[in-house]
Amino acid sequence: MQEINGLTKEEAAARLKKDGYNEVPEAPFSLTRQILKRLWEPNAWILEAALFVEIILGKPFQAAFIIVLLLFAATNGAFQARKAHRNLSSLSQDLTIKVAVKRSNHWLTIPSRELVVGDIVNLQQGNLIPADMKIKIGNLEVNESSITGESNTISHLVGDQIFSGTEITSGQALAEVNAVGLNSRAGKTTNLLTNTTAPGHLQTLLSKIIGYLAIVDVILTVIILGMALWRHQNILDLIPFIAMLFISTIPITMPSSFSVANSIEAKILSTKNILVSDLAGIQDAANLNILLSDKTGTITNNRPAVVEFHNYTQLSDNTVLELANSATNRRQPSVVDRAIQTFVQQKKVPIDPTKIKNVTDFDPKYGYSKAIVTTNKGQQNVYLGSFSILAKKTNFNQETGANMGAGRSVAVSLDDQLIALFILEDQPRSDSPAAIKKIKDRGVKVIMMTGDNQVTAQTVAQQVGLTGQIVSYSEFKKLNHYEQLAGVAEVLPEHKLEIVKKLQKAGYIVGMTGDGVNDAPALKQAEVGIAVNNAVDLAKRSARFILMTNGLSSIVEILDSGHRVYQRMMTWTITKLARAAELMILLTLGFITWGVQPLTLNAMILLTLFNNLVTIVLGTDRTRITYHPETWNLKRLNKLAGVFAIGWSIVGYGLMWYVNTKYPHQIDHNSTLIYLFLILSALMMILMTRTKKFVWCDYPSKWVALAISSDLIISFILAYFGIMIAKVSLNWMFIILLGVIVFGTLLDIFKLLFYRIEKVG
Repeated sequence: MQEINGLTKEEAAARLKKDGYNEVPEAPFSLTRQILKRLWEPNAWILEAALFVEIILGKPFQAAFIIVLLLFAATNGAFQARKAHRNLSSLSQDLTIKVAVKRSNHWLTIPSRELVVGDIVNLQQGNLIPADMKIKIGNLEVNESSITGESNTISHLVGDQIFSGTEITSGQALAEVNAVGLNSRAGKTTNLLTNTTAPGHLQTLLSKIIGYLAIVDVILTVIILGMALWRHQNILDLIPFIAMLFISTIPITMPSSFSVANSIEAKILSTKNILVSDLAGIQDAANLNILLSDKTGTITNNRPAVVEFHNYTQLSDNTVLELANSATNRRQPSVVDRAIQTFVQQKKVPIDPTKIKNVTDFDPKYGYSKAIVTTNKGQQNVYLGSFSILAKKTNFNQETGANMGAGRSVAVSLDDQLIALFILEDQPRSDSPAAIKKIKDRGVKVIMMTGDNQVTAQTVAQQVGLTGQIVSYSEFKKLNHYEQLAGVAEVLPEHKLEIVKKLQKAGYIVGMTGDGVNDAPALKQAEVGIAVNNAVDLAKRSARFILMTNGLSSIVEILDSGHRVYQRMMTWTITKLARAAELMILLTLGFITWGVQPLTLNAMILLTLFNNLVTIVLGTDRTRITYHPETWNLKRLNKLAGVFAIGWSIVGYGLMWYVNTKYPHQIDHNSTLIYLFLILSALMMILMTRTKKFVWCDYPSKWVALAISSDLIISFILAYFGIMIAKVSLNWMFIILLGVIVFGTLLDIFKLLFYRIEKVG
């Protein structure tokens, strides 16, 4: 490619001082906007409907409580969102786009925020365009969906305007910057991270659970109202009670719990040099059961070196090497370019740059780069790239190259004649065997993907401990079972998306590592897309995780974070299902049996408040890493929650029967006793569901322990002094506490039996 002059370093510095950095300041996080947003969502609508009812019925205390609960949930959620926003924003500073720019007649690599108007920038496939520019030399295919909303690529030629933030899908060009920062069309381009995420598998599951709870509430409401009509009771008297039933069972603090759990893990991962661009990916990492890993640059060092050189012509080796060198990229050399350039330098081959008239950089769509050079025969085309493609293009006998050993074959052709072959080898990283073993120990199957032949792939697989079958991509397409698969060879970039989809269709939760522009669709498709350290901008933007160090070792940290979030949210889910079912059963049966509300409205308010207090801090709980992929099994969750709900409901109904028999006219007194039972059984359930061992074998985090202790102590104080609820004796408090502990221990044994039967561990 022709060269053009850019600015001098002094001119660039002066323009940077005058015009400022190439960035658009991010819109400030608005706490008020986030609070208002949370006041207008399905969970809030339920509370707001209940608030309207309480106001109409003239219940100021209950209305005030609902307002407090609404504001608490919205404010806490907004504060957690701000915390997550700050974490992601601070992480994004470590992920600045770099660009190749020509200054003072030298090519430099600088952060994109330092670009100024007049800079000459080298653009190639996989780059995000960092400022508004006009193409001076070359042509590009650009995905402009970020500004047009259309996903089709647009062809741009010399003289065309291209815009900041769009993605180069193919081609190579030199372009001149003509607008930066606030003056550019697309706005901020230096931040690859986004604070908006799609819900993960777990969050989708829990949203379904909320829907189920709402349906059950409606059914129970119909039953209660039907009984009231049959008994000729005043229905209006029951409406506040029904409103509180909805409030008590709908998990209004679920978004806050997710924000806490995910943002904590995102911060932890940042200390491990892993950036999280999509918080939902952390949840899905717990389910990961198959990992597709690129060989080059992830399993290997991505520093291939020429180990064999074969000249098939009468030309001297120096002449052939000079021709091969002419087709390499000298501005932003790939690892293959760098290997050949290094080999040429080692051979001390004299290079005459004036012979090179034009260079078209490597394009995966064609499989080679191209240079127009001057030889003693005039101007000729030199091609450097895939041996199989160039051999077919020149009708070269492919068996000659196929027998050259277990390495990457890179061919050189002059016009229509294949003239040389390089064999490159890349050694596995020293930490790859240990990292792969750790990932496999987590129950995740690792499959290597490579464009190399099966011989090369088999050699690398054996070196890093991947045992099993190595198949070609054409053979992979015919497979229906993947248990014995260790690697897929002869994989072209466009094959990777199909591999991910085929495994997902087979029921796997797929993770993938990638670095190239053609990896981006597969990285986006995979549940756990991971861009490696040297990935192009587009790959990083498509992935949910970005590794800031080389190799696979960091992936274990992602898996562990996923397991921690999974366990905390499973505690939340099982406990919420069981508590909601227990409350629904007892309130409905109590009303049907005695015709009165088993809990006063104040007691229901306290129960809702204290239950939500513990729910919020569950995201901080201690966990134990499990060495197998988890599954979101709603049927199993319902079974376990059902065991707890039925068990506690039987005991609770027995308590209601006894106290209503012993104190038949002391409704408020009996309500307090039922309240204490419900709050203590809920706290016991949290301690039971947070571990797969006996409850006393695993202690909670300090925040969870503090929340549980606070609920217990405050509830006892309120009951002892008769604040908001009727006063009861200390004897009753200790009887209920002892009963909950004894029965909870028995249920804990059933829990362990359940886990053994269901093979959960």
